[in-house]
Order: sequence, then structure tokens, then C-alpha cells
Amino acid sequence: MMKLNIQDTFNKELPADPERANARRQVQGAAFSYVTPRIPTNPALVHTSAPVGNLLGMTPEDLLSEEFLRIFSGAKLLTGTSPYAMAYAGHQFGNWAGQLGDGRAINLFEVNHAGKQWAVQLKGSGATPYSRSADGLAVLRSSVREHLCSEAMAALGVPSTRSLSLILTGDQVLRDMLYDGHPAYEPGAVVCRVAPSFIRFGNFELFASRKDLVNLRRLTDYTIQHFYPEIQLAGKESYVAFFQLVAKRTLDMIVHWERVGFVHGVMNTDNMSILGLTIDYGPYGWLEGYDPNWTPNTTDRQHRRYRFGQQADIALWNLYQLANALYPLIEEAAPIEKVLEDYRMNYAVTYHEMMQGKLGLFLTFPEDVDLIDQLEALLQRTETDMTLFFRNLSKVDRLTWIDEGKEFLKPVWEAFYAPQDLVGPILQEWRTWMNQYIQRLNREQATDDMRKESMNSVNPKYVLRNYMAQLAIDAADKGDYSLVEELYQLLQHPYEEQPASEKWFVKRPEWARQKVGCSMLSCSS
Repeated sequence: MMKLNIQDTFNKELPADPERANARRQVQGAAFSYVTPRIPTNPALVHTSAPVGNLLGMTPEDLLSEEFLRIFSGAKLLTGTSPYAMAYAGHQFGNWAGQLGDGRAINLFEVNHAGKQWAVQLKGSGATPYSRSADGLAVLRSSVREHLCSEAMAALGVPSTRSLSLILTGDQVLRDMLYDGHPAYEPGAVVCRVAPSFIRFGNFELFASRKDLVNLRRLTDYTIQHFYPEIQLAGKESYVAFFQLVAKRTLDMIVHWERVGFVHGVMNTDNMSILGLTIDYGPYGWLEGYDPNWTPNTTDRQHRRYRFGQQADIALWNLYQLANALYPLIEEAAPIEKVLEDYRMNYAVTYHEMMQGKLGLFLTFPEDVDLIDQLEALLQRTETDMTLFFRNLSKVDRLTWIDEGKEFLKPVWEAFYAPQDLVGPILQEWRTWMNQYIQRLNREQATDDMRKESMNSVNPKYVLRNYMAQLAIDAADKGDYSLVEELYQLLQHPYEEQPASEKWFVKRPEWARQKVGCSMLSCSS
């Protein structure tokens, strides 16, 4: 087994709850509680991520060892380590929820490797003081989704927490998957998540809500010292700079989501990383048809608060809540308001730049805004697969002749779910837009090959569509993990052609349109 350089700086930096117990309770005056992971009945390895292991200094042999299985299933604690669950609060669906915390996540230890610090955390390893009425466990179904998606997002270049391993516990877990009064037992599993830190907006909200300014300041100072070392200011100025950088990282994350068509599904403030990382992969999804109003979360079906097209606004709303939490340290509204206003302005600029990249536009002209707006409206007029459309748009030749038929749509034809409906006015609208797009391309100096290479570097060919994840889950439920490995390998190279994997570069099949797990998902996991 690899040598671990265990770091307990966080434990020393913040006060710990003195009780080493997993009993549910309100925890006062502490940032975390010491806990003990639940020992699984019969752990069995499903899958590991070698790149994440490498981040921690592990070899491929380490990942297959019995020692690895025991440690990362929760069956064994490393000598000298003190696992803990973090305390935080949050706003859930816009409403204050009070104390939440790591209800089923347990931080095992911190690792320093190659000059970088990593927190190693088990998800699904049993109850903690913050589990409320839940059992702290996780099922194979949701764990497959989190493991695959964490690594898929990292390969896409989206800031994300990572997943080291997926392990069956050998225990059965009772879940009501659709919240319809029909609970059933499912295989239990544990995912090992890895990130520089799992601190969230909600950690700050908890102390602020309790007017615990001593610990609020300690937490903020700790976060700046360890994760924002570029901040060399002191006092209030350092807290303003901290908030400014958190806002920037959050904005960058959201624009990456929009670039690849990702919808988080549960953007509560307790699910917002203070480092701007995608965290907590629950009822997420990728856009199939380009629909800004789509949400993958059945709990959000009525109000669609966390729909694709509102994620940037929700991130801003969440930043307002973080601003409220940090205000007692800053004591001035003006610098906070400026950061929030900058977010609005910077988002518009950053989003436009991102969309220009997706369209292969290197230069910038005022009319580009209209070209992008018109395309987004047009994509919603007919059900059009986002991933296929933007990936195949790179095949458009700027010498294309726009005829009276449909030949001009040939490069993107496979992206339309109902191509037979492309007649009359809607066909004419596409003809008009494509003609404007080709004219715009002819104002560029880049060749078609240069543009295609650039577009294909930001428009993925392969994403983890919900139906793909569900197929892997169905097979895993039968003890077949080959599809988990196949999709993992596929999604490690999402921008490459991979001719042998063309079967995954298709629209969502019709059988998956309404199938459980392939369209919308619940928070049950």
C-alpha cells in the first residue's frame, strides 16, 4: 500500500466536537464531528479510477489490493487518522433549512502528494450526527452515477470533485426511488470522493446564522490560507478578495456546465463548493433536446428552479447567501455589492465568449450576439440534440451552397429528433440562420480545418447521457461491471473521435424518453 502523508491541519485549525459518536444531534460551536464509518458486511470492488489514484500517490497495484478494499469501503481505519463529518447549513430550494451537514459523507484523512493537498471522503458509509432521519447509506444505482460522472466531468475540463473508487458494501439498503410509497431494497455501495476540500457555502452560513463570529472568522481564514494563497491582503480586504475569487470560480464552473449541456439538478447552497467545483452528483443530467427549461430533478418538476437556463441566476442567488454570511466579517455592503454586480457583467461576457468558441468564431463582431440568440431560439423550435448539433456543426463547409431543399442541413441532420417536421417556416428559419452563419465564417481568417479542430476541443462528442448511465446500472445490478468500465474509458476522452464507440454518439433512444432513470430522476440515493 502507498505511503500516506496524513495532514490534520484542518482539525487543529478549527474546534472539534468532543464526542466521538455518530448519534444525530445539533452540533454547536464546531466545524465538524469525529465519526466512525460503518463497517460493511462483504465489500467488493466494482471500479477504480487510476488517474485519481495517481493524484494520491497510488499505483495501479495499490488499487487492486485487499488493503485498498478495506480502507476505502470503511472496513479499516488507517492508524493515526480521525475520520470526521463536516457541519454546515444551507438553503434548499430557496428555503432556509438550518443545520444539514455531512449526513452520509465521512472524511477519512487528508493526503499531501506532489505538493498538493487532497481530502479523501467516503459517501454512503453510514450515519453521522448530521444524518437527521436518514441512514447515511447509498445505493449502487446512485453511486455508479456519481463515480462515472465525477470522472467524466473532469475529462471534459469542468471543475469537479473526483471519484477514486466504487465499492459494493454487501448490504441491502431500503429506498423509495420514486417517492411513491413503494420502497424496495437495493444493493448498498460506497464511493470514495477526492477534492482539495469539501467546504461549501453552507459551512459559512451555519456559523453566520448562529452569530458564531469566532468560528466564522476561523473558517474563512483557514480557507483563504489553504485554498486561496494568492490572497496576500489582511483583515476585511482579504475577505472581500476571497468573496471575489469564489464568485469568479463559481461563474467559471457554471459557464463550463452550459458549454457541455450539464444540469446539476440540486443547486442548494449546501451543494455549492467554496472552490467552484461541481459537487454532489444527484439527479443531474445532460440536455438531450436543447431545452433551457429542462430539469432532471423530479422534486423540481413543478417550479423548475434548477433548470438548465437558470443555473447562472441560481449561482448568483447562492452567492448572495454567501455574501450575507460573510457580511459580519466585512461590515460594508458596497464591496460585496460590487462583486455581485461584477458577476452579472462578467457572466454575460464569459457566456458570449464560450458560445463563440462553440460556433468556431475567433474574431468578434457586434452582430455575433444576434447570431447566437437566433440559434438558441431556433434550437428550441424543433427538438434538437445539443451535443450532436454542436459537434457536427464543425463539419459545415464555409463554401456550402444554400439550396432550396434540405441539403444544407446535412452536417447536423442527425441532431434532429423529428427531421420530418423541418418544413415550411421552420425550414426557412434554419436556411436563413445557416446562411448567416456561413457568411460569418467567411469573415474569419482561420481555415475550415483550423475551425473544426477548435470547435471539437470545446464541443464534446461523448457525454454521460442518463440512458447510458442507466444501462450501466442495470448491468451492474446483475453483477456485470463491464459497461461501467466501457463508459469510464469512453468518457476519459470525450473530445476524441473513438471510431469503435460510435454507437454512443447518437440521440437518446425513444425507449429512454420516459424510462425511469433515463429522463428525470429523484433525489433518492
